[in-house]
Amino acid sequence: MDKIRIDEIDERVDSATVQRPLTDAVNAMNVALNYYELAPGDSFAYGYHMHEKQEEVFVIQEGQVTFETEEGFVSVGPDEVIRFAPGEYQQGINKGNERVIALAIGAPQEAGKSEIRRACESCRERTPNTIERSENGTVKITRCLECGTETARFE
Repeated sequence: MDKIRIDEIDERVDSATVQRPLTDAVNAMNVALNYYELAPGDSFAYGYHMHEKQEEVFVIQEGQVTFETEEGFVSVGPDEVIRFAPGEYQQGINKGNERVIALAIGAPQEAGKSEIRRACESCRERTPNTIERSENGTVKITRCLECGTETARFE
């Protein structure tokens, strides 16, 4: 058995105001587990994305999240759960005025190939992106794989 206090786990630079990776802290072997706090405008991910082998489940504890899915937009609120199958594109964004608190669970832990898509001003469409760290490691940058344009910065 492993027990932790979520607020004792170090935060990491992410697309969310607070993201705490819990997987290693609880010695999980088959599942990825992350705690999130999304300020208004924050997202669970760096863009519209999918994981080849991993299903994702989001448990919303507080606030309201709007997920963009292949079938349209879906609102998920407190005490609600949403699941995405492997290969299914989605992105959850806090479009409200209140902070969102949620857990994200992915299984298996190894996601396989993932693809992130973001709007690229140069290409004038949503394109596949890569994520890179700044030299000092305090910023993550998304970049269009087709033309190299920076599409966003996360600090």
